Formats: sequence, structure tokens, C-alpha cells
Amino acid sequence: MDAIALLKADHKTVESLFRRFEQAGQNAKKLKRKLVDQMVRELAVHAVIEEEIFYPTVRAQVEKLNDDVLEALEEHHVVKWLLTELENLPPEAERFDAKVKVLIENVRTHVKEEEQELFPQVRRAFTPSELKDMAAALTLAKKAAPTRPHPRAPDTPPGNIVAGAMSSVLDMGKDAVDAARRKVQELTSSSTNKRRRGKRSGQGSKRGLRAQVKGAAQNLGVESPYLM
Repeated sequence: MDAIALLKADHKTVESLFRRFEQAGQNAKKLKRKLVDQMVRELAVHAVIEEEIFYPTVRAQVEKLNDDVLEALEEHHVVKWLLTELENLPPEAERFDAKVKVLIENVRTHVKEEEQELFPQVRRAFTPSELKDMAAALTLAKKAAPTRPHPRAPDTPPGNIVAGAMSSVLDMGKDAVDAARRKVQELTSSSTNKRRRGKRSGQGSKRGLRAQVKGAAQNLGVESPYLM
């Protein structure tokens, strides 16, 4: 797989998430939140590897594509702000779906421009061997890339390399905290449901006991205040 094929595969992954979101029902809040979390992660990583590896290499070797790359960087900037806002926006929020829709529209436009305009020119300017080497670098960059958007961080070398490394460490910690928080919420919800079921079961048992006692009392011709 060369660099262009790798980036297109990322585009395909994100488009799949977009379609699933669009097909989700209006009340599928939990599913939509999960899909947006995946979008945030996929797009954050994808943006970083393009900014650290792909765009600088293209600018260095194909001067005429400089303006195209600068425009792509600005498009990334807009998308990263949207991702940042969506990170902590509850799916019940009035603007949640609208904000995701704007995100999808922006990303689709960006992808279309890259795949139809930028990528063909890059393929003509680089040898197959160079594109494969770039793919190897992109793959390595993915492993260390931040998993959350950082719109205030530099998006060109060398600043983005340093900022990316620091952000990646911070994101790993935040990911771990979020995972722990979700686990606690799941356990709390499970415990609450069990208590509710137990309460209903206890009420049912009490009613059953009362019926048994009443039946026995009636057989003996006895009245009990417990049965009144």
C-alpha cells in the first residue's frame, strides 16, 4: 500500500461512520455518541499524519501544490474546532445533530478535493517507491499520533512534531480517564437496575406470601390483622 492508498483507506473508514450516523434513528442517542467518538478519533489521527508527513513532503517536492496544501490545512483547522466542540457535547443537545451534519459536509468537501485534485498530482510527482516509503512513515506516525483534536497546536513542522508528541501523551491519559468514567457509569447503571429488579421481586414475594398466609388462615377459619 502506498501513501495515497493509505489516506484513501482512512477516508473510506470515516465515510462509513458518516453513513451509519445518517442512518441512525432520531432517538438513537447512545449510538450517535459512540459514532461521533469514533469520528473524533479517526479524524484527529488522520489530520495529524497528513500534517506531519504528507503535506510537508508534498510542499517540499512540488512547489506548485503549496497553495493547495495551505488550503487543506485551513480545512483541517475548521474540522478540528468542530471535533473539539463535539467531544463534550451531549447527544441530547439541541445542536448535536446539526453540528455533526456540518462536520460531515466539511470533511466530504475536503476529501473530494484531495482525491480528485491533490492526490492525482501527487501520484504524478512521486515515484511508486517514494509513495511506499511515505506510507511507511505515515503508518509509524499513526502509532504515536494524538487521538483528540488540538486546533490551537501548530500544524506545520517542526512545531507540530513536538506538539503532537506532547498531545499524544496527554490524550492517552485522558482516554484512560474517560474509559474509567464510562466503566463506572456502566457499573452504576447495572447496580441501579439490579436494585430495581430486586425491589420488584421483593414486592412480588411479599404479595405471594400474603396470599399463602390468607389461604391457610381461611382454611383454619382464622382472621388476621395482617390480611386486612
